[in-house]
Amino acid sequence: MDFTLTDEQTMLARTARAVGEKFGLDYWRELDADQAFPAAIWQAICDAGLCGVAIPEAYGGSGLGMLDLAIAVEQLCAGGGGSTLSQMFMLNPIFGGVTLARLGNDEQKAAMLPGLASGDVMFAMALTEPNAGSNSLEVESFAEVDGTGWRLTGQKIWITAVPQAHKLLVIARTKKLADSKGKTDGISLFVIDRDRAGLSHQSIDKLGTRTLPSSQVFFDNARIEESELVGTLHGGFRQLLDVLNTERIVTTSGLVGTAEIATKLAINYAEQRKLFAGKPISSYQAIQFPLAEAHIQTECARLMNYKAASLHDAGLPYGSEANMGKWLAGHAAGLATDRAIQTMGGMGYATASHVERLWRDARLFRIAPVSEEMVLNFVAQHDLGMTRSY
Repeated sequence: MDFTLTDEQTMLARTARAVGEKFGLDYWRELDADQAFPAAIWQAICDAGLCGVAIPEAYGGSGLGMLDLAIAVEQLCAGGGGSTLSQMFMLNPIFGGVTLARLGNDEQKAAMLPGLASGDVMFAMALTEPNAGSNSLEVESFAEVDGTGWRLTGQKIWITAVPQAHKLLVIARTKKLADSKGKTDGISLFVIDRDRAGLSHQSIDKLGTRTLPSSQVFFDNARIEESELVGTLHGGFRQLLDVLNTERIVTTSGLVGTAEIATKLAINYAEQRKLFAGKPISSYQAIQFPLAEAHIQTECARLMNYKAASLHDAGLPYGSEANMGKWLAGHAAGLATDRAIQTMGGMGYATASHVERLWRDARLFRIAPVSEEMVLNFVAQHDLGMTRSY
């Protein structure tokens, strides 16, 4: 078992950190205040070849593995963006790149993968619904057969970056439950243009991740062409799971990067802040212990994430590790950002400190893309062999 990065991975990590730090904390603070999309850094990421790390070489990517992508995302996020930046990798390399590379036909791959690698194409995924959050099997959006295609009707919610997306990965039922062989039967995946008749969207105001808008999406008899089906008709749910588990890996990378930068900001402040006989507050155990605990949790989350990514790249089951890594990272980032604010006192509450944004953004990822409770359900059932609780 080797925990050492290869020379190529070390170079990849340095490149990613350099891109992240080139934009830095102030860039993200300004975008957050303006609720502006981070277009400039995303283009820089694509220009550096980082968006295409896991996209096949034949389509403009590097053809590397999920471990390499995890390393790159972690370093980019630690450069200043925090967990919000990892969401952009969920949208494009995962929802777009992984889905198309594994499930797309030759025409779909040729049409979209090069644009994903270059930054010319942006993706979003429309999965969550008002009555189908953690339980994706309850999706009600229905695509009814219409000639050689379908007509889609339904509603999605909490869909990220819809205004910026060129394409939507849409999950919908293509069989009524009464006609299905179970809840997993009759769910299909489609990649459609965001701009089309019958599709509309409305923004949702929210606490954090304010540089990436969230929206409700409405489908009113929206036309889907036969060529827009991705994967197996009616068999999309099982295929979707692999996409969602790679999403966990990218999420964890962003949270690890968040915890790293928040801890660093707290330590820098604590070393400079002097109280009571001129001693820096970094010498007090009340400051040291929570940050040390956050560091321990962060390192454990990083290792579990690397294990999940390595198993993925080896073609082995990795769902448990991906879920456990995400659970650990959510706690690590939550602790690191909270204790960074506590370390800085009033200054930690100020936007100038940056940690309040990191805290707001990271808080989302204890409930999304899978809640902590659902991770514990998964581990109890699949790893401990306990009776299904839901």
